[in-house]
Parts: sequence; C-alpha cells; structure tokens
Amino acid sequence: MGIFDAIGNLVKGQLIDVIEWTDNSSNTLVHKYDMDGKEIMMGAQLTVRESQVAIFVNEGEIADVYGPGRYELSTSNMPVMTLLQSWKYGFNSPFKADVYFVNTKQFLDRKWGTANPVMMRDAEFGMIRIRAFGVYAFKISDPVVFLKEVFGTKKITTVEDVEGQIKRTLVSGLSDAIAESKIPALDLAANYDELSSFAMQAMNPKLAPLGVALTSVVIENISLPEEVEKSMDKRTSMGVLGDMNKYTQYQAAEAMREAATTPNSSAGAGMGMGAGMAMGQMLMGAFNQNQQPVQQAAPAPVAKGAFCMECGNALPAGAKFCMNCGAKQQSAAAACPGCGQPTVPGAKFCPNCGQKL
Repeated sequence: MGIFDAIGNLVKGQLIDVIEWTDNSSNTLVHKYDMDGKEIMMGAQLTVRESQVAIFVNEGEIADVYGPGRYELSTSNMPVMTLLQSWKYGFNSPFKADVYFVNTKQFLDRKWGTANPVMMRDAEFGMIRIRAFGVYAFKISDPVVFLKEVFGTKKITTVEDVEGQIKRTLVSGLSDAIAESKIPALDLAANYDELSSFAMQAMNPKLAPLGVALTSVVIENISLPEEVEKSMDKRTSMGVLGDMNKYTQYQAAEAMREAATTPNSSAGAGMGMGAGMAMGQMLMGAFNQNQQPVQQAAPAPVAKGAFCMECGNALPAGAKFCMNCGAKQQSAAAACPGCGQPTVPGAKFCPNCGQKL
C-alpha cells in the first residue's frame, strides 16, 4: 500500500457517511448529532424517521431542514448549504456542520395543577377559592423557531426543560377562563370540555413564539374549599331526606328497635330510654295534631236566690242535692231580696228584715 492510499484511508476514517438518530428515551425534544471530531462527507446518507426533523446549522446559521425520508447529501439536496460553503476541491470534499434532530411527536400525559387556589365570585356561595388539576399533551409545532428560541447551543433538550413554562402558561390561562366564565361552582363539573377547549384556544397563541403547541387539555377535577363542600353535602342530605318530621320518626323507631335487640346492655337501655322519650314526644305531638281540643262543659246556671237549707250555699237551678254539703234538697228556698237571707217556703215577709217577699 502506497503512502497516498494510507492518507486516503486516514481521511476516509475521519468522514461521516451515514447520519441518523434513534430516540431511546421518551422525553427528548432536540438531540444534537455527535460528530465525534469527524466531518460530514458530501454524498453521505441522511435518514430522518417519522416524527423527526433534521436541521443543518452552518457556523451558527440554520441552513437546510429535512422532514421524514432518506436523503443523499449532494448539491441538489443541500441548496442552502451549497450556497453558504465555497469548497475549493469540489463537492466530494467534507464540510463542517452541526446536525440537530428535533422530535415532533406528541408528548402525552403531562400533569398540571393550580399551585395556589383561584379566586372566583360565585352567585350562590359568594367569594370562593377553587383548585383544579388534570393532564395535557403538547408537541413542537415549528422546529426552526423552537431551535432558535428554546434550544440554543445545548446538546440535548428534554420535556422537563420546557414543561414548567408550558404548565404555568396553561394554569394561568385556565384560571382566567374559570374566573371569567361566570359558571356557577355547582355547574363547573358539567363544563370541563368547554373550559378545556377554551384553554387550548387561548394558550396556543401564547406558546407559538416558542414553537410549541398544545394538542389536548384535560380537566380531571375542579375542587371547592372544604367548608363549601360541607355546605353542599348538608344541602344534598336535606334534599335526600325530604320530610324531616317523618325522618325523625323513622330514626326514633329504628333506635327503639335497636334498643329492644340489646335489652341487657347499659348502652341499649340508655338508647332505648332516649328513643322512647323521643317517640313519646312525637306520638304526643301527632296526637295533639290529629285530635281536636276537648271543649269543657259550661257550668250549670245557678238559679237566682236558691240556697241550701243546711249550709246556705248557692244552688243551681233544679238541684236536688247541695254541691257543698251533699244535703238533699226538698225544695230550693228563696232568698230575701233585701238582706239575702233564706226564707221559709210560702212566707210573705222575710223573718230577718221584714222585707215583703
């Protein structure tokens, strides 16, 4: 082997003839192809797989962009690079360039949530604080813009490098959507899809300058403060119970039945006593509601001037016995209109004062 052949082999060993990248991770956004000190040979084969874009950068300036497919790096397939490079020895000579592979697939199941409660005014509960969480998906919509604005000069960019910015932008937009929607707190669960669509439409224009786009937003839950949830639970329970009087009667009857099954236990005895008292009160209330009040009989009219012959107590008209002493009355004695003393039946004058009868 001659010296020229040895030099040729050495030069060929420093040239790259196949350029490709297979993503072994699930979170890589941009990967810079490792030249390992070598240079790209004109006529090299470039393979770009689906959900990938290859970008050639010449001396810091973006030259050619390749979508999925297989390419032979020649003057016809590299118009910008050919224009930028001035090779003295023809197009078979190697050239220097950086190659970046951009992952354009969707990155799914990314978590989001409100770090702080969102204040909103509700017509029913007033000012309340709500929290929300869910998942979202995004992709690189413009590889060239993303490479310029986000990637910079790093060797690799992952999802974790950009999801913080995306998440904060999403939460901010969704918080505004919830606050401005004026949807009552009780109706938020029925409008998850509408709020998600609104968030995507509102957020994508803000993410476009970064070359990123949201592909889906899912709201899993919007939670209310604990005190509001307790109030809702009480209101729901009252609606389910319906008639509180009937419910109370049912509860008392159940308590009596429970106490009857454990008659020897002190707890059962106490429960039975309390339930019995409650049942008694309810039964009395029901009895009073269902029964008309008993009218007391009016006292018998007292005959004017009629007195007992034994004790002198006033007697009702037609009384045969005295209500005070029980003496049988032969006939009611008349009283003197002047002094009020009893008179003898058939007397024409009062024996006490002489008043004419």
